[in-house]
Amino acid sequence: MADHGHRCYVLGCAGDVTTFHTLPTEKHCQQAWLMFIYNRIPQEFNSKLFVCSAHFTTDCFANLGQYQAGFSQRLMLKKGAIPTIVQQVSNVTSQPLRTNDVGCQTDDLIVLCKGTQLSSNTLRYHLRSKGIQVTVSSQSVGVGTTTTKMSPDTIHPFTSTPLKASRPVKRPHVELDNTKMMNISSALTDPQDSTYDPARSVTAETESSHVFDASMPFHKEAKYIVFEKCLLSLFESCPVCTRACNVCPRRRGTFLAIDQLCPHCEFFRQWRSQPVIGSTPAGNLQLSAAIYFSGASFLKMQKVFKAMYLKTHTYDAFRRHARTYLEPAIIYKWNEEQNLQLQNLSQNNNVILGGDMRADSPGHCAKYGSYTMMNLQTNNIIDIQLVQSNEVGGSYHMEKEGLRRSLDLLEERGINLDCIVTDRHPQIQKFLKDRNITHYYDVWHMAKGMSKKVEKISKEKDCSLVKKWHKSIINHLYWCASSSDSGTEKVAKWTSIMNHIQDIHTHSDPAFTSCQHEQRVSKDNSKWFHPGSTALNKLHRVLINKRVLSDVEKLSPHYQTSTVEAFHKVILHFAPKNVVFPFIGMLCRLYLAAMHFNENAVRPQLTTSKGKLVYKLHFPKAKKGGYTVKPVKTEATFCYVIKLMNTIFEEVVRDPLPYLDGIQQVLVPPDLSSQFARPSMEEAVAQRVSRFSQGGV
Repeated sequence: MADHGHRCYVLGCAGDVTTFHTLPTEKHCQQAWLMFIYNRIPQEFNSKLFVCSAHFTTDCFANLGQYQAGFSQRLMLKKGAIPTIVQQVSNVTSQPLRTNDVGCQTDDLIVLCKGTQLSSNTLRYHLRSKGIQVTVSSQSVGVGTTTTKMSPDTIHPFTSTPLKASRPVKRPHVELDNTKMMNISSALTDPQDSTYDPARSVTAETESSHVFDASMPFHKEAKYIVFEKCLLSLFESCPVCTRACNVCPRRRGTFLAIDQLCPHCEFFRQWRSQPVIGSTPAGNLQLSAAIYFSGASFLKMQKVFKAMYLKTHTYDAFRRHARTYLEPAIIYKWNEEQNLQLQNLSQNNNVILGGDMRADSPGHCAKYGSYTMMNLQTNNIIDIQLVQSNEVGGSYHMEKEGLRRSLDLLEERGINLDCIVTDRHPQIQKFLKDRNITHYYDVWHMAKGMSKKVEKISKEKDCSLVKKWHKSIINHLYWCASSSDSGTEKVAKWTSIMNHIQDIHTHSDPAFTSCQHEQRVSKDNSKWFHPGSTALNKLHRVLINKRVLSDVEKLSPHYQTSTVEAFHKVILHFAPKNVVFPFIGMLCRLYLAAMHFNENAVRPQLTTSKGKLVYKLHFPKAKKGGYTVKPVKTEATFCYVIKLMNTIFEEVVRDPLPYLDGIQQVLVPPDLSSQFARPSMEEAVAQRVSRFSQGGV
């Protein structure tokens, strides 16, 4: 608190920034004060001399702690205190005090009139603007600085409680010229105009209400890439005396704390780049969450950061965030959505499901097998079961175990299955038959296997005619499945293909007596197969055999598992097959893929400005020059990421124990290497060295 009306008698001191102390009555102290003020002891002097607190060291005050905490309005000197600090200011008015801008912490230097040595418009009446009836605080709203005039040892580098700041000097009135007024912007934008000038936009002022919203959660605030020199330049000069300061930056991952200490006026401030949750910087946690929830790889992102010299946290910190916050939140959110889906399915009596397994590596050496159960009527993933190969004795048995776990869960929730559509896995056929569940086969899987066999025949001698009928045979298989009401009708229509390719269109089977196309008299007999020909006999053995007829009878007449295969393609983004994940990590990435697929599975088709549907041509390698036409969908959304972020910062970080309980209920099998003896590192290294040190035989 300043005592206005007094004046400091020390030469060159303004004496209007702190408390004043009168000349002591003790003779020895009085002489010391006079020597400090006049550099001599005058014979006559005023007994009511005043010296401001700026000339005393901190150990001279008896109530410094109470004054800094705000419990005392005046600083009290200890008995026998003597001023010792001399301020080298020849003309105080030539270097006026200035304050920091609330948004950017910098101000233009004030230009003084040479004739009066006063600020511009000082002699006018002092009127406060009607629009600003508040006192500007010295604490920055945007960067969260803490300003005080005390020792830096009294503040912890990661403390979240601001220290009490001294009263700021009144903000000087600055008039902008026409050029600066034209550069004022109303909001921060990312323009796409060709006339955009970056140098002009970064210096433009911005309305604080558009940039800083106190009600917005910090994890939703915009973030920027700031260069180190540009950031440290904000702390080079003291905002009180405008002289050079000591700047001490400290980094922890993406978190940066800067201590600014003025050695001249003892001004101290600590600035932090982001909030701190407990002992965890919020930016580090949010970066880990963004990488995990988007299905990206931390190691790849780390390479990007290193190439750009962008500071980030370590992989160990990322894994610690995943175990403590991210993975518990993913499992909790998936269980919440799954329970809602299962509750809705329990009220439906005709549930049609599609199932298939996806291995994390090709062949029979996979470590993980994830079985997906999809509601084919809505294309939503309702369950995913992750099976490790050592749980069932081998990779071949993982698909059956995954299906069994899914069906047990559905039975437990009271869901009545109408049928289930899968591929033609022999174990799945036997398992579903034993449980009396209607089982259909996906047509694409059967058509794929049959297409390879027909193509093989077409390359043999005297079988070139088969190549012309290749596409028609596969199309006939799809038509048999979609146009039939029973298994008997499917078989009758399928066997009619052997008569049709011989130009015979009436059949002896009562389920399908004649072809449904128009009867035409062919003029080209070379396109038909002749009875007893080699090509016809080989084609008959492939198309009309006991295994094929049995499978045709079970072809799905309505829904297929193509959407399940599409979901497996989505999994590749979240869990690539060339990356090894721990069990919980693999399970969480499968759940993320399912949440992404469920949110975007029924996206509408994109249309032009005139309302025309948009399509795109694709040229698959399997079609060998052929093409397919696919509809173009609208852009994918990522609302599940926003929900997970809100769950992390609004619930999990406050009390992670309920979420950790959910992840602990997941049964994690032992590692594959646990069933083998682990040698010591010394033995392994010695064996390797001895093997490579042996000479040639």
